[in-house]
Amino acid sequence: MVNVLDLQYKSTRGGEAVTASQAILKGLAEDGGLFVPTALPKLDCSLSELAGMTYQQVAYQVMKQFLTDFTEEELKNCINKAYDSKFDTEEIAPLVKAEGAYYLELFHGATIAFKDMALSILPHLLTASAKKNNVKNDIVILTATSGDTGKAALAGFADVEGTKIIVFYPKGGVSPIQEKQMVTQKGKNTFVVGINGNFDQAQSGVKAMFGDKLLGQELDAAGYQFSSANSINIGRLVPQVVYYVYAYAKLLANEEIKEGEKINVVVPTGNFGNILAAFYAKNMGLPIAKLICASNENKVLYDFFTTGTYDKNREFILTTSPSMDILISSNLERLIYKLAGEDAEQNSKLMKELSENGKYSITDEMKSHLEDFYGNYADEQQTAATIKELYEKTGYIIDTHTAVAATVYRKYLTETKDTAKTIIASTASPFKFTRSVMNAIDSRYDAMGDFELVDELSKIGNVKVPKAIEEIRDADVLHDTVCEVDKMPEVVRKFLGISVEIRETYQSVY
Repeated sequence: MVNVLDLQYKSTRGGEAVTASQAILKGLAEDGGLFVPTALPKLDCSLSELAGMTYQQVAYQVMKQFLTDFTEEELKNCINKAYDSKFDTEEIAPLVKAEGAYYLELFHGATIAFKDMALSILPHLLTASAKKNNVKNDIVILTATSGDTGKAALAGFADVEGTKIIVFYPKGGVSPIQEKQMVTQKGKNTFVVGINGNFDQAQSGVKAMFGDKLLGQELDAAGYQFSSANSINIGRLVPQVVYYVYAYAKLLANEEIKEGEKINVVVPTGNFGNILAAFYAKNMGLPIAKLICASNENKVLYDFFTTGTYDKNREFILTTSPSMDILISSNLERLIYKLAGEDAEQNSKLMKELSENGKYSITDEMKSHLEDFYGNYADEQQTAATIKELYEKTGYIIDTHTAVAATVYRKYLTETKDTAKTIIASTASPFKFTRSVMNAIDSRYDAMGDFELVDELSKIGNVKVPKAIEEIRDADVLHDTVCEVDKMPEVVRKFLGISVEIRETYQSVY
C-alpha cells in the first residue's frame, strides 16, 4: 500500500501523478512528457556516513528517496543483482586522479560504457514494477541508441523472463566496436535494427511508436506493452544520481576534500540525462558548485546555455564522440520544466515549438535560473589533442567522449581560474573507440586493424583488454536487419509476430 505522502511522479506536460513503479513501467507519459518527481527528495544521512559505505549501500540511500513504493527488500534485491561480478572492479565506479582532476570511471560494467551503471539495474526495477502492478503482458523494451545505450540495454535484458528488447541504431553512425557489440548480442528476446538515418531520426521514430494508440492496441491484443530503456525512463535516471553521491563520498573518505566542501562536475553531454542526474544530486543536498556541460561539434546545448535558445535546425555532424552526436536532447525537457516553475502548460508550449519549428527560446527569468550550469564545446582537433597530451603527460588514456569533457574543463579553468576540486565523468572505456583514441595519440596507428589496435592500446596504456572486447573478437553476427526510418513500426510488428488479423481488427476501429 503506497502512503499518500510518498513521492510520486507527474508528466512534464501535465496529467495525473503516478507511483515510481508505474512511471518506470510506462517509460514515457501518455501525453508525450517525461516523468519527474513531484518534489526532489533530500539525502537523509550525512556525507560522512556515506563516506563509509560501499557503492551498493550508497545506491540504496539515494534510490530509496526516489523509489518510495519499493520495499527495502525489493530495492536491495534489485541493487545487489545489478552491481555484482558483472563489474570488473569492486568499487563499481573508481576515481582516478590525473592532471589535477578526478576521473570518475563509469565504464567497468558489461559493455564498458556509463550506460551500464543504470542499465544493469533497470531490468530488475522493471520486472519488480510489473509484479507490483499485476502486469500480465510481456514488456517490450523499445529503444533508440547513439551507440552505448543499445548494447547496455541488450546485455541487461537478454533472456530476462517476461521481456523482449528491440534496439534501433543509425547504420554507419556508431563506432565499429559499438556496432559489433550490438549485432553479436545473444538472447532469444533480443532484436537489433540498423536504420538508414541518424540517431535523432531513430529516437523520433521510437517516440512516435510510443504515442501510436493503434500500435498500442495491437500490442495489447498480442500480449505485449511497450516500455523504454532510454534515459527518458526515470528508472534510468535515478541510478545515475547514485554515482555522483558515491564519488563525493569517496573523495571525502580519501581525505581529498572536507565535509561540505563544494566540488565541480564535468559531464560530456548528448541526451542530457547524465548531467541532469548530477543536477538532481545537487538538489538532494550534494555540495556541487558548477555543473559543466561539455558538448562536441553538435553544440546545440552549448548554444542553448549561451543564448537561451534551443535550435536543432543545423547540420548534423558525425564526430569521433558518436554517443554525443545528438541534436534533440530529450532529457533537457526535465530541466526546462523545472526552470518554468513546474508549469506544465509553459513547458508543453515550448516542446510544441520544438516539434513544429525545431527551436524555442526560454524567458529571461528562466535563463536566470541557469547559474548552476556552464556550457562549452570541443571540436575534433581539440578532443584529439587532449587525448594525446594527457597520455604523454600522465600515461592515462581516455576515450573521445571523456576527452570532450576534459577539453571543456580546461577552457573553464582558463576562463574562471576556479580551483574547486573537480570530477570529470569518464563515460566510456578507450577500448570502445580504439581507432579514434589511437589516431589521436599517433596517426601511424591508423594502418592497424581494429583488434590490432585493441592489443596496442592495452600495451601502451598498461591496461588489460576488457572482457567485453575479448568476447566480440570472433563472435558471429546474429542481427543484420536494416530498414528505412518509416518502416520501423513494420519491423517491430514482424519481430513480435503481430498477425494481420490483429492489425485489421484495430485498423477498422480507427
